[in-house]
Formats: sequence, structure tokens, C-alpha cells
Amino acid sequence: MFFAGGFVPTMCGCGDGKAYVAEMKSDLRNLVTAEEFYFADQVSYTSSTTAIDFEPSAAVSVSITSATGTGWAATASHNGTDKTCGIYVGSASAPIAGQNESEPKCQ
Repeated sequence: MFFAGGFVPTMCGCGDGKAYVAEMKSDLRNLVTAEEFYFADQVSYTSSTTAIDFEPSAAVSVSITSATGTGWAATASHNGTDKTCGIYVGSASAPIAGQNESEPKCQ
């Protein structure tokens, strides 16, 4: 179906960004697992996704914003939405206000 001005409406409900948010949250949960495996060997966390052999989904960008021997924090963004998700573990500061440790939260 084609409408004036070239706009084709979406019928799937995908335009609200829920799928993008779910993808970011999934990647952040996978990052928790990768960091914990690294910690088991190194007794410290890392800010390098390469060191933990972590690769996010194709449209997701993940940044480990802080990492020490006692905690880490990270954020994720998706090129399909303006929302940002964050996660933290241990002594690191929560990247998004009001979130619980080890639980991805988006805004």
C-alpha cells in the first residue's frame, strides 16, 4: 500500500521501539555474563569488550563506561531509537537513575 508523500504505514507495531529496547537489554545481560567470566579469571572487571570477546548485536553499540576490581557500568544504544539503556554491577555508579544492580534499565 502506498500513500501520498511516499509514506507507508507500519502495521506491525514495531515503530514504538520495543524491539530495539529488548535487543539492547539482551546485549547488556550477555555483557554481565561475559564480565563475570572475565572476573573469575582476572579478579577484576574490564572496560574492553575485546578482552571479554563480547560483540553486541549488529545495530547496537555498547560502551563499558567504568570498570574496576569491584564493579563496572555500561550503556547501550541502538541506531533505530533515541533510547539509551544502562546496567551496572558492584560498586559502579548506576548509569540511569533509579535502576537496580544487574538489571538493564532504559530511558
